[in-house]
Amino acid sequence: MDLSIRLSEVVSALSLALDLTEGQPMGHAIRTCVLGMKIGESLGLNQQQLSDLYYALLLKDSGCSTNSARLHQILGSDEIEAKREIKFEDWTKASLSGLRYLNRHVSPGTRGFRKLKDILFVGLAQKKNNMELISARCERGAEIARKIGFNEDTSLAIRALDEHWNGDGYPMKMAGQEIPILARILNVSQTLEIFASARGPAAAHQVLSQRSGIWFDPEVVRAAADLEATDPVWELLKTAEAREAVLHMEPGGCLPASAERIDDLCEAFAGIVDAKSPFTFQHSLGVTQFSVEIAEQLGLHPTKVKTIRRAALLHDIGKLGVSNAILDKPGKLTASEWDSMKRHPVYTKKILAVITGFEEIASIAAAHHEKLDGSGYPHGWTARELTLPARIVAVADVFQALSEKRAYRDGLPREVVLGMIAADVPHKLDSDCFEALKARNETAPSKTSAQAAGR
Repeated sequence: MDLSIRLSEVVSALSLALDLTEGQPMGHAIRTCVLGMKIGESLGLNQQQLSDLYYALLLKDSGCSTNSARLHQILGSDEIEAKREIKFEDWTKASLSGLRYLNRHVSPGTRGFRKLKDILFVGLAQKKNNMELISARCERGAEIARKIGFNEDTSLAIRALDEHWNGDGYPMKMAGQEIPILARILNVSQTLEIFASARGPAAAHQVLSQRSGIWFDPEVVRAAADLEATDPVWELLKTAEAREAVLHMEPGGCLPASAERIDDLCEAFAGIVDAKSPFTFQHSLGVTQFSVEIAEQLGLHPTKVKTIRRAALLHDIGKLGVSNAILDKPGKLTASEWDSMKRHPVYTKKILAVITGFEEIASIAAAHHEKLDGSGYPHGWTARELTLPARIVAVADVFQALSEKRAYRDGLPREVVLGMIAADVPHKLDSDCFEALKARNETAPSKTSAQAAGR
């Protein structure tokens, strides 16, 4: 058991990545958790219900990457920005504000009849698209909660996150008391946090009041009303101490995470990352497999191999903050798009570094695009700064990425990939790591890296 690592510390940190995917400021899920737990306590939930609610609040958006590529395909625009703005719309009814939303996000860069046709097409298909997008998100989120090992009530709350009190929500069209109480709290809490962060607590409570009995359970809205605009919790939520408050709210006290539970979390979030784009399906798992094989070939201690494995699983977690308009673009990236892409290792480091005991994992994961000669990104580190584990993951990442299909090219054969990497050894990529990769590949000549990764 990794006694120094708390389950709540890992989950709350990884929730920062989910915020990025939903277009929310990092810390949205944490702040939502603070509010939701206070509402749950006000409603008199028992200890087990509060525990299930706690993790549902932090993981409510765990299925969010599943519909990213599809939303980008529907709108033809930056789906992260579209997700951020839709939170402020009542998308259940037609409105002038909703029409303006479609005008901003459907087929940007087009005009005239084509623009009008695209908006009309998206508008007419809204209910069908809502069912598809929300179903994918909610079902996947529930599945992830089960995979990590949380109780079924946590999973069911995530699945019913977007159900509405009047039955017009998704994906199961539940109404009233049919909706699990934890899901009702999730829906109110996230709306309260989003509007309070953007427009202030008073405006947030006004939205809850307007949607009470329509979107929200009136009883839950009344419990939320206890958090008046003057409540000191709002000042707390503006500070970095919000996460510390969440850790203290963990029902049952400080719960250590077993090594198996941590591995399950790492694997689950690797799946969340890979689900964001059809071109990175199981990318993280492939990088992990080759990283472990290289490490074992080099004779590293099993403890170090475990650290490398976790770093490889989570190396691209910062990519959840990169729009599919960039990730899935078939042409060359613009300068601003490339700048956005280069920020993803920075997000990776920021997310992982806050977990006690993950310091080395964070450093390894954040360096997967650095090169020995300083030509990599985002920091331009050189051989002096790059540890052997970081070099291992960098080589594995290049090998897996070149072997996979991308929007702008097909996946390359293994022999071609190895030749391309060889051209970067030893000035950009580590020669010992490359030789270890080749040695492992020679034992399975019939496999391409994509097949090895399960594609």
